[in-house]
Amino acid sequence: MENKHLQQGEYDQFRTFLEQQCGIVLGDNKLYLVKSRLAPLMARFNVESLSQLVSKTLSPHERQLRAAVVDAMTTNETLWFRDQYPFELLQTKLFPEHKELRRPLKIWSAASSSGQEPYSIAMSVAEFQAKSPGVLKMGAQIVGTDISNTMLDMCKHAEYDSLALARGLSVERRKKFFKDSGNGMAQVIDPIKKLTSFRHLNLLDSYALMGKFDIIFCRNVLIYFSPEVKAKIIAQFAQALNPKGYLFLGASESMSGLSTEFDMVRCNPGIIYQKK
Repeated sequence: MENKHLQQGEYDQFRTFLEQQCGIVLGDNKLYLVKSRLAPLMARFNVESLSQLVSKTLSPHERQLRAAVVDAMTTNETLWFRDQYPFELLQTKLFPEHKELRRPLKIWSAASSSGQEPYSIAMSVAEFQAKSPGVLKMGAQIVGTDISNTMLDMCKHAEYDSLALARGLSVERRKKFFKDSGNGMAQVIDPIKKLTSFRHLNLLDSYALMGKFDIIFCRNVLIYFSPEVKAKIIAQFAQALNPKGYLFLGASESMSGLSTEFDMVRCNPGIIYQKK
């Protein structure tokens, strides 16, 4: 359709805008993604073509539109207990290492999307405490951050449809950690929600107000950034971690050539990075 056509120059301008706003680097072959993500915004903002939408997005005065565009472009699919091994490592290695802690264990889920990762971490804490009474006496504080306010609203509400619930969540965990809320929806139970809090954060900005953490999850996010931005983010993570703190990256992501502030710890299965 003509109203969804973008000239190469318009696409290039949009790529520059997106990288400046949130660090995401779009390749030459991602025009289809831009079209599919932005097309629904045309009716919402009463514009007749994708070309016009992109043109208006480039204007600094269009704050609401710019926020909606970044929102649309940064929303990613996610699932419960993604890749399994990080959550196994929490229970078999990382939680036991912090058993003498006299304060809550602090964990950050960066780019928390619609909440599956931080709530999976919270469920892991609850499972560990049930198996090891008296360990982690002060519990845990899990903070989820995201650039998308739409996703943060979903995180805070913690209600999911049957399709989302089917992705990575066992029947046992659904029964234990969710309550039915009707129409095929289910909500995370309050004891799990109380372990978590959520706030808006652009990973390109400062993390100084976040405080210090023992464990940071930033998985399947760095793949969207340039090497320079990746190095900057990892350096900021190092600053945000307590001594000997841990960083989880995605299974396909590597810190090679980006930082010398971490030791790679090979586990079975998986890899984690420990601050030196």
